Amino acid sequence: MDLKPARVRFAPSPTGHMHLGSARTALYNYLLAKKTGGKFILRIEDTDQKRYVPGAEQELIDGLRWLGLEYDEGPDIGGPYGPYRQTDRKAIYDEYIQKLIDKGSAYPCFCTPERLAAVREEQMKNKVQPRYDGHCRGMDPGGAQKRVDSGEKHVIRFRMPKEGKTTVSDHLRGEITVDNTTLDDSVLIKSDGWPTYHFAAMVDDHLMEITHVFRGSEWLGTFPLHANIIRAFGWQEPVWVHLSVFLKPSGKGKMSKREKEDAIKDGYSIFVTGMSELGFIPEGLNNWTALMGWGAGETEDVLTLSEMIDKFDIDKLNASPAAINFARLDHFNGEHIRRLEAWDLAKRIRPYLEREGLVVDEGKLQMIIPIIRERLVTLDDCVPFAAWFFKEVATPPAEELLPKGMAAQQVKQMGAEVLEILKGLPSFSHSTVEEPMRKYIEEKQLSPNQVFGFLRVAISGQKVSPPLFESMEIVGRDTVLARVARAVDSL
Repeated sequence: MDLKPARVRFAPSPTGHMHLGSARTALYNYLLAKKTGGKFILRIEDTDQKRYVPGAEQELIDGLRWLGLEYDEGPDIGGPYGPYRQTDRKAIYDEYIQKLIDKGSAYPCFCTPERLAAVREEQMKNKVQPRYDGHCRGMDPGGAQKRVDSGEKHVIRFRMPKEGKTTVSDHLRGEITVDNTTLDDSVLIKSDGWPTYHFAAMVDDHLMEITHVFRGSEWLGTFPLHANIIRAFGWQEPVWVHLSVFLKPSGKGKMSKREKEDAIKDGYSIFVTGMSELGFIPEGLNNWTALMGWGAGETEDVLTLSEMIDKFDIDKLNASPAAINFARLDHFNGEHIRRLEAWDLAKRIRPYLEREGLVVDEGKLQMIIPIIRERLVTLDDCVPFAAWFFKEVATPPAEELLPKGMAAQQVKQMGAEVLEILKGLPSFSHSTVEEPMRKYIEEKQLSPNQVFGFLRVAISGQKVSPPLFESMEIVGRDTVLARVARAVDSL
């Protein structure tokens, strides 16, 4: 891999939530920039004002920062190649489209939407690939300019070569050659004066000295157009990297924003914000998305961001579609949760407990972390395991206190005997409690499920909890004795 400092850009449109595919594109940009000692740039492509969503730009910025992908230049921090928001760059596009018109590489088109629709309908009827028919392509430039000056509504189209072939090179797919007769004279400037993506992105990439362009494979269809625009200016092309597409979990069809409801039903999201709210952590999400389209080349697949930077190599990216595997996300998320320092994990799970209306004692939370860490797949898993530590547990109904195969009177006697043992212990550490409990089980020929199950429900109010004896130590002698006593009385 060429290790010259790369200048790369993440250039989203603020038209909605940040998709997982966008997160992966941003991640690869970030990894290449850090690997090569280059720059990672955020550029907001907001010229499509009809699709603009208020607040979407800030959500994109917040999403990048949550993922840990700090950019070096951007709309909120500035930089030497700004502005970094396309709506602030209109004068630049006006200048460069005029250069193309002067070169004869672009021309005004005055065709009405009605005419274009009629042409398209006729082409489809004749089973011809729909494209612009070149009606204004041969117009006298002087006459065209007079119509523009008079204020007649028009767009500016690119004059695509009509003979020969166009060959473009993608880093993952190699050379792609198309016959120029199949290419369209695409619109570069819309009738409202704003550029299309095809034009603005090419101008911006050149002026911002972008060396590598990571983008989705959906842009392969217009790849020859983009290359021809750059070549019309005589500019050097960046290294193009069209990334693999994300498939639905079934492997059938592209994973798109329309599949969000299916993901939600399974407890997941296809958006970065949604994943954060569901308790996934950026370390797990980055690890998961990075390896969908990149073979790190090692058996160890749990990687931190710094480890990914060390290993990243665009030569090891692949173009094969990758099916979304949420179970693999669970694996990575759980592994990264277990790697967190106790204080860090406590800080991250605290909001999930507080949104349950709990008052969280920091000292107690620090004690809980070691006994729940191994059980967490997502941060919000802390609620069923840890919430009961911070609230007054009501005495469970008698039927919930009864282990399988035991009558109420048997359990009442067992509970009373266990209570007396607990009262007589010299201390209440988990090791001090566990040994006499196991001895009691052996003497009475009971099963651990019977004794421990009763104690777990009596103390926590639920049948699933972290390790029993460690939990009892955290809850404390007085609270444990009071809850067990109430449970015995209820029987």
